[in-house]
Amino acid sequence: MQEKKTPAARPAESPATKLPHHLIVEDRGVLTATGVTRVVSCDETGATLETQQGTLLVGGEGLSVSELSIQTGEVKIFGRIESMQYTEPAPAAGGLWRRLLR
Repeated sequence: MQEKKTPAARPAESPATKLPHHLIVEDRGVLTATGVTRVVSCDETGATLETQQGTLLVGGEGLSVSELSIQTGEVKIFGRIESMQYTEPAPAAGGLWRRLLR
């Protein structure tokens, strides 16, 4: 079970443009997600996607990312979808000097 790291694939967008974010699950076998800004990682048991609404963790069995549209931010994941969870991005720590001067 080897994790595949994907290069930073980001849709072309300006800072003010927000892509709509939707999740569609079909029979627990196909997940279509829109508003994805980056596929962080994917292996057969999980996928990590950065979205407009936070990081989305998808768990399951036999997962594979088969379609990725850079322009629209749409991703399709096939396999047995068992869980989906959002995490909020960690706030910026303020840099090295701020941490050293605490």
